[in-house]
Amino acid sequence: MRVGAESGAHLTYCTNIHAGETWPEVRSIVERHVVAVKRRIAAASSFGIGLRLSALAAEGLARPAALDDFRKLLADHDLYVFTINGFPYGNFHDRRVKEAVYRPDWSEPARLAYTDLLADLLADLLPSGIDGTVSTVPIGFAPRIRAPGAEVVAAAAVLAHAAHLHRLRERTGKTIGLALEPEPACRLETTRDAIDYFERQLFTRDAIARHARAIGCGGSEAESSLRRHLGLCFDTCHAAVQFEDPIESIEQIERAGIRILKVQLTAGLRVKPSAEGAIPTLRAFADDVYLHQVVIRRGEHLDHCLDLPEALDALRRPEPDDEWRVHFHVPLFLEALSPLSGTQSFVESLLRRHRQRTVSHHFEVETYTWEVLPESHRLDDVISGIERELRWVMERMTA
Repeated sequence: MRVGAESGAHLTYCTNIHAGETWPEVRSIVERHVVAVKRRIAAASSFGIGLRLSALAAEGLARPAALDDFRKLLADHDLYVFTINGFPYGNFHDRRVKEAVYRPDWSEPARLAYTDLLADLLADLLPSGIDGTVSTVPIGFAPRIRAPGAEVVAAAAVLAHAAHLHRLRERTGKTIGLALEPEPACRLETTRDAIDYFERQLFTRDAIARHARAIGCGGSEAESSLRRHLGLCFDTCHAAVQFEDPIESIEQIERAGIRILKVQLTAGLRVKPSAEGAIPTLRAFADDVYLHQVVIRRGEHLDHCLDLPEALDALRRPEPDDEWRVHFHVPLFLEALSPLSGTQSFVESLLRRHRQRTVSHHFEVETYTWEVLPESHRLDDVISGIERELRWVMERMTA
């Protein structure tokens, strides 16, 4: 749905919140859950979908009969698709995901083929006059993507996808951007990492010349094409876990001439380990499904742990000023999770900035952890939780 007349921003939630790996399962999610959310949030207006498609679901939707059926479903319920979450390629619920969520990465051919297909599907579904986005892995899991030769192959694949997006635009008139999503423990981990990567791999003279040859145009047009089709997905939990300042991060990205194609509105955990009851409470968040990276601030120094159980096992006597940030998406409206707290203030700062000057045109709430939240913070009705999150965002986008 559109929020804020001046910015023309589209706001939705990501369907990866609901378990579903095949196309029939995803279609059922839209018909049952998305329609229910729309009824509560935007009964009298169009409602945009943040569609999550696994590779298996994308192949199912690509069948002409499935596409025709889905278009009819969208029209019948006044829904439209403007963004696709192309981060998790395979299973994302019920069983162990952890670092497998980054595979295949951009050094593997399957990632390019999958993302090309997602762009094609989005071009088929995207309404006229609206640009589309596909968010994706931040190149890959850091230990793997730094293997000899992997980085060169990965950058070439991203550039090949940019050429695909350019040709898709020429053929269909639909503009779709690939939004790389920085995340702790990945090749693009921080805002600074992302900027450096774009400047050294994707927007270089050599990359522009390569893109020009691929799409058959001059250098200036090729550079414009790259900057149009490649950008960032700014996840507010990921950045907050890195102890970034939201305004500073956004302004650094803008100064670098990189588009924030999409913002994922998410909150992580803030923990004062010296607080009474904090560590026993935190242990309940250490699930076996998702990777929960931890960044620990001790004075001016930041330590990184790959996963929450690892950080808890390595716990030493904390100092009073120590603070942990944990990549565990908690509901946006639950700032206090006593004795823990959330990083909602980061989200609020970003939305205040957006009211003053547009940050992005695509906003997506992505609290995919409802099923693994500790019971004390879990809601019986996930639809009500999604509604509360969207209303929380709407209030702050239009205040």
